[in-house]
Amino acid sequence: MNKKAILGLMLATVLPFAGYFIVKHYSNDAVHMPGRYFTPDSVVVSEKNGKMLTDTIWHKVKNIEFTNQLGKKVSLDDLKGKILVVDFFFSRCPSICPGLAMSMKRLQDSFKKNDSIVQFISISVDPEHDSVPQLRKFADRYNANHDSWWFVTGDKKEIYDFALNELKAGLADTEVDSAFIHTENFFLLDSSRVVRGWYNGFDTVKQAQLVRDIPLLMLEKDKKKPSVFREFIPILPVIFICMGVVLVAVIVFNRRKNREEKQT
Repeated sequence: MNKKAILGLMLATVLPFAGYFIVKHYSNDAVHMPGRYFTPDSVVVSEKNGKMLTDTIWHKVKNIEFTNQLGKKVSLDDLKGKILVVDFFFSRCPSICPGLAMSMKRLQDSFKKNDSIVQFISISVDPEHDSVPQLRKFADRYNANHDSWWFVTGDKKEIYDFALNELKAGLADTEVDSAFIHTENFFLLDSSRVVRGWYNGFDTVKQAQLVRDIPLLMLEKDKKKPSVFREFIPILPVIFICMGVVLVAVIVFNRRKNREEKQT
Protein backbone atom coordinates (compact mmCIF):
# COMPACT_ATOMS: atom_id res chain seq x y z
CA MET A 1 0.00 0.00 0.00
CA ASN A 2 1.54 3.34 -1.07
CA LYS A 3 1.83 6.42 1.11
CA LYS A 4 -1.17 8.15 -0.46
CA ALA A 5 -3.39 5.18 0.23
CA ILE A 6 -2.19 4.96 3.83
CA LEU A 7 -2.79 8.68 4.30
CA GLY A 8 -6.23 8.39 2.81
CA LEU A 9 -7.08 5.47 5.05
CA MET A 10 -5.91 7.39 8.14
CA LEU A 11 -7.98 10.41 7.16
CA ALA A 12 -11.01 8.25 6.52
CA THR A 13 -10.65 6.76 9.99
CA VAL A 14 -9.73 9.86 12.00
CA LEU A 15 -11.90 12.54 10.41
CA PRO A 16 -15.28 10.98 11.25
CA PHE A 17 -14.42 10.70 14.94
CA ALA A 18 -12.89 14.17 14.99
CA GLY A 19 -16.04 15.54 13.35
CA TYR A 20 -18.21 13.77 15.90
CA PHE A 21 -16.41 15.23 18.90
CA ILE A 22 -16.29 18.72 17.35
CA VAL A 23 -20.04 18.70 16.71
CA LYS A 24 -20.72 17.32 20.17
CA HIS A 25 -18.53 19.96 21.83
CA TYR A 26 -20.09 22.94 20.06
CA SER A 27 -23.66 21.66 20.21
CA ASN A 28 -23.64 21.13 23.99
CA ASP A 29 -23.95 24.84 24.57
CA ALA A 30 -25.31 25.87 21.18
CA VAL A 31 -28.16 27.71 22.89
CA HIS A 32 -28.08 28.88 26.50
CA MET A 33 -31.62 28.50 27.75
CA PRO A 34 -32.96 30.56 30.67
CA GLY A 35 -32.67 28.60 33.90
CA ARG A 36 -35.47 27.53 36.18
CA TYR A 37 -35.76 29.39 39.43
CA PHE A 38 -36.61 28.38 42.96
CA THR A 39 -36.54 24.93 44.53
CA PRO A 40 -38.39 22.24 42.55
CA ASP A 41 -41.66 21.03 44.02
CA SER A 42 -40.50 17.43 43.88
CA VAL A 43 -38.21 14.93 42.20
CA VAL A 44 -39.79 11.76 40.80
CA VAL A 45 -37.61 8.65 40.53
CA SER A 46 -38.60 5.91 38.08
CA GLU A 47 -37.04 2.87 36.46
CA LYS A 48 -36.86 2.22 32.72
CA ASN A 49 -35.01 -0.64 31.06
CA GLY A 50 -33.12 -1.30 34.26
CA LYS A 51 -31.98 2.32 34.59
CA MET A 52 -33.04 4.70 37.34
CA LEU A 53 -34.36 7.98 35.93
CA THR A 54 -35.13 11.19 37.76
CA ASP A 55 -37.66 13.79 36.66
CA THR A 56 -37.65 17.18 38.34
CA ILE A 57 -41.09 18.69 38.89
CA TRP A 58 -40.60 22.45 38.93
CA HIS A 59 -42.89 24.89 40.67
CA LYS A 60 -45.65 25.95 38.29
CA VAL A 61 -47.43 29.20 39.00
CA LYS A 62 -51.09 28.54 39.76
CA ASN A 63 -53.96 30.08 37.85
CA ILE A 64 -55.36 33.42 38.97
CA GLU A 65 -58.30 35.45 37.67
CA PHE A 66 -58.31 39.18 36.98
CA THR A 67 -60.33 41.93 35.36
CA ASN A 68 -58.41 43.74 32.63
CA GLN A 69 -58.52 47.31 31.33
CA LEU A 70 -61.39 46.44 28.99
CA GLY A 71 -63.52 45.13 31.85
CA LYS A 72 -63.10 41.53 30.72
CA LYS A 73 -62.65 38.63 33.09
CA VAL A 74 -59.34 37.01 32.22
CA SER A 75 -57.07 34.39 33.76
CA LEU A 76 -53.70 32.78 33.20
CA ASP A 77 -55.49 29.70 31.95
CA ASP A 78 -56.64 31.80 28.98
CA LEU A 79 -52.99 32.11 27.90
CA LYS A 80 -52.02 28.47 27.45
CA GLY A 81 -49.00 28.08 25.20
CA LYS A 82 -47.85 31.67 25.69
CA ILE A 83 -44.75 33.08 27.33
CA LEU A 84 -45.69 35.52 30.11
CA VAL A 85 -43.94 38.71 31.24
CA VAL A 86 -45.40 40.03 34.49
CA ASP A 87 -44.80 43.18 36.51
CA PHE A 88 -46.56 45.05 39.33
CA PHE A 89 -47.71 48.65 39.38
CA PHE A 90 -50.40 51.05 40.56
CA SER A 91 -51.77 53.91 38.51
CA ARG A 92 -51.20 56.59 41.16
CA CYS A 93 -47.53 55.66 41.49
CA PRO A 94 -45.32 58.77 41.18
CA SER A 95 -41.98 56.94 41.14
CA ILE A 96 -41.02 53.72 39.34
CA CYS A 97 -44.29 52.68 37.69
CA PRO A 98 -44.19 55.12 34.73
CA GLY A 99 -40.63 54.02 33.98
CA LEU A 100 -41.58 50.35 34.18
CA ALA A 101 -44.51 50.98 31.84
CA MET A 102 -42.15 52.59 29.33
CA SER A 103 -39.87 49.55 29.52
CA MET A 104 -42.83 47.23 29.03
CA LYS A 105 -43.94 49.34 26.05
CA ARG A 106 -40.52 48.81 24.45
CA LEU A 107 -40.88 45.08 25.02
CA GLN A 108 -44.33 45.13 23.45
CA ASP A 109 -42.93 46.97 20.43
CA SER A 110 -40.09 44.44 20.14
CA PHE A 111 -42.64 41.67 19.61
CA LYS A 112 -45.17 43.64 17.59
CA LYS A 113 -44.85 41.23 14.66
CA ASN A 114 -44.88 38.16 16.92
CA ASP A 115 -47.31 39.20 19.62
CA SER A 116 -49.00 35.79 19.60
CA ILE A 117 -46.04 34.18 21.40
CA VAL A 118 -45.92 36.44 24.47
CA GLN A 119 -48.39 38.12 26.81
CA PHE A 120 -47.48 41.12 28.94
CA ILE A 121 -49.36 41.51 32.23
CA SER A 122 -49.16 44.52 34.54
CA ILE A 123 -50.87 43.69 37.84
CA SER A 124 -52.19 46.44 40.09
CA VAL A 125 -51.12 46.20 43.72
CA ASP A 126 -53.69 48.87 44.61
CA PRO A 127 -56.93 47.29 43.35
CA GLU A 128 -59.13 49.41 45.61
CA HIS A 129 -58.26 52.51 43.60
CA ASP A 130 -57.38 51.00 40.23
CA SER A 131 -60.83 50.63 38.69
CA VAL A 132 -61.35 49.47 35.11
CA PRO A 133 -61.59 53.06 33.76
CA GLN A 134 -58.41 53.96 35.63
CA LEU A 135 -56.61 50.95 34.18
CA ARG A 136 -57.83 51.83 30.67
CA LYS A 137 -56.61 55.40 31.09
CA PHE A 138 -53.19 54.21 32.26
CA ALA A 139 -52.93 51.68 29.40
CA ASP A 140 -53.86 54.26 26.77
CA ARG A 141 -51.19 56.59 28.12
CA TYR A 142 -48.60 54.09 26.87
CA ASN A 143 -50.41 53.03 23.69
CA ALA A 144 -50.78 49.50 24.98
CA ASN A 145 -52.06 46.79 22.69
CA HIS A 146 -55.10 45.72 24.72
CA ASP A 147 -54.87 42.16 23.40
CA SER A 148 -51.21 41.43 24.17
CA TRP A 149 -50.69 43.72 27.18
CA TRP A 150 -53.15 43.46 30.05
CA PHE A 151 -53.43 45.89 32.92
CA VAL A 152 -55.34 43.95 35.52
CA THR A 153 -56.97 44.26 38.91
CA GLY A 154 -58.56 41.72 41.22
CA ASP A 155 -58.83 40.56 44.79
CA LYS A 156 -55.99 42.16 46.77
CA LYS A 157 -55.34 39.13 48.95
CA GLU A 158 -55.14 36.84 45.92
CA ILE A 159 -52.83 39.26 44.09
CA TYR A 160 -50.43 39.54 47.03
CA ASP A 161 -50.47 35.79 47.57
CA PHE A 162 -49.73 35.33 43.87
CA ALA A 163 -46.82 37.79 44.01
CA LEU A 164 -45.24 36.48 47.19
CA ASN A 165 -45.97 32.75 47.08
CA GLU A 166 -46.20 31.98 43.37
CA LEU A 167 -43.75 34.40 41.72
CA LYS A 168 -41.63 34.60 44.90
CA ALA A 169 -41.28 38.37 44.54
CA GLY A 170 -39.64 38.56 47.97
CA LEU A 171 -36.82 36.30 46.78
CA ALA A 172 -36.32 38.14 43.52
CA ASP A 173 -36.25 41.48 45.34
CA THR A 174 -35.26 41.27 49.01
CA GLU A 175 -36.43 44.85 49.56
CA VAL A 176 -40.04 44.06 48.68
CA ASP A 177 -42.50 45.16 51.34
CA SER A 178 -45.04 42.38 51.76
CA ALA A 179 -47.60 44.98 52.90
CA PHE A 180 -47.28 46.93 49.65
CA ILE A 181 -45.46 45.25 46.79
CA HIS A 182 -43.34 47.67 44.82
CA THR A 183 -40.63 46.01 42.75
CA GLU A 184 -38.67 47.01 39.65
CA ASN A 185 -38.54 43.43 38.34
CA PHE A 186 -40.21 41.84 35.36
CA PHE A 187 -40.94 38.14 35.85
CA LEU A 188 -40.57 35.75 32.91
CA LEU A 189 -42.69 32.58 32.85
CA ASP A 190 -42.49 29.85 30.23
CA SER A 191 -45.51 28.28 28.56
CA SER A 192 -45.81 25.84 31.48
CA ARG A 193 -45.92 28.81 33.91
CA VAL A 194 -42.54 27.99 35.43
CA VAL A 195 -40.57 31.09 36.46
CA ARG A 196 -37.50 31.31 34.20
CA GLY A 197 -36.04 34.59 35.42
CA TRP A 198 -36.56 38.12 36.64
CA TYR A 199 -35.14 41.25 35.03
CA ASN A 200 -34.77 44.76 36.37
CA GLY A 201 -37.01 47.03 34.32
CA PHE A 202 -34.50 49.90 34.45
CA ASP A 203 -31.41 47.87 33.52
CA THR A 204 -30.93 48.05 29.75
CA VAL A 205 -28.63 45.01 29.75
CA LYS A 206 -31.22 42.92 31.61
CA GLN A 207 -33.96 44.14 29.31
CA ALA A 208 -31.93 43.17 26.24
CA GLN A 209 -31.44 39.75 27.80
CA LEU A 210 -35.20 39.46 28.35
CA VAL A 211 -35.81 40.23 24.67
CA ARG A 212 -33.44 37.36 23.77
CA ASP A 213 -34.85 34.93 26.33
CA ILE A 214 -38.49 35.17 25.23
CA PRO A 215 -37.99 33.57 21.77
CA LEU A 216 -35.58 31.03 23.30
CA LEU A 217 -38.40 29.76 25.48
CA MET A 218 -40.57 29.40 22.39
CA LEU A 219 -37.75 27.40 20.78
CA GLU A 220 -37.75 25.15 23.83
CA LYS A 221 -41.52 24.78 23.63
CA ASP A 222 -41.47 23.85 19.95
CA LYS A 223 -38.46 21.59 19.85
CA LYS A 224 -38.12 20.50 23.47
CA LYS A 225 -34.35 20.66 23.06
CA PRO A 226 -32.29 23.84 22.60
CA SER A 227 -30.01 22.48 19.87
CA VAL A 228 -30.92 20.77 16.61
CA PHE A 229 -27.62 18.86 16.76
CA ARG A 230 -28.56 17.21 20.04
CA GLU A 231 -31.27 15.18 18.36
CA PHE A 232 -28.61 13.49 16.22
CA ILE A 233 -25.81 13.13 18.78
CA PRO A 234 -26.75 9.54 19.81
CA ILE A 235 -26.41 8.31 16.20
CA LEU A 236 -23.50 10.52 15.11
CA PRO A 237 -20.86 7.80 15.71
CA VAL A 238 -22.75 5.46 13.38
CA ILE A 239 -23.12 8.18 10.75
CA PHE A 240 -19.43 9.08 10.82
CA ILE A 241 -18.29 5.45 10.85
CA CYS A 242 -20.43 4.84 7.77
CA MET A 243 -18.83 7.85 6.13
CA GLY A 244 -15.41 6.43 6.97
CA VAL A 245 -16.31 3.04 5.50
CA VAL A 246 -17.52 4.73 2.32
CA LEU A 247 -14.28 6.71 2.03
CA VAL A 248 -12.17 3.59 2.52
CA ALA A 249 -14.25 1.75 -0.08
CA VAL A 250 -13.77 4.60 -2.55
CA ILE A 251 -10.00 4.56 -2.00
CA VAL A 252 -9.80 0.77 -2.47
CA PHE A 253 -12.00 0.93 -5.56
CA ASN A 254 -9.84 3.66 -7.12
CA ARG A 255 -6.65 1.71 -6.42
CA ARG A 256 -8.06 -1.40 -8.09
CA LYS A 257 -9.30 0.62 -11.02
CA ASN A 258 -5.87 2.20 -11.47
CA ARG A 259 -4.20 -1.23 -11.36
CA GLU A 260 -6.59 -2.62 -13.95
CA GLU A 261 -5.98 0.35 -16.24
CA LYS A 262 -2.20 -0.13 -15.93
CA GLN A 263 -2.50 -3.85 -16.69
CA THR A 264 -4.54 -3.13 -19.80
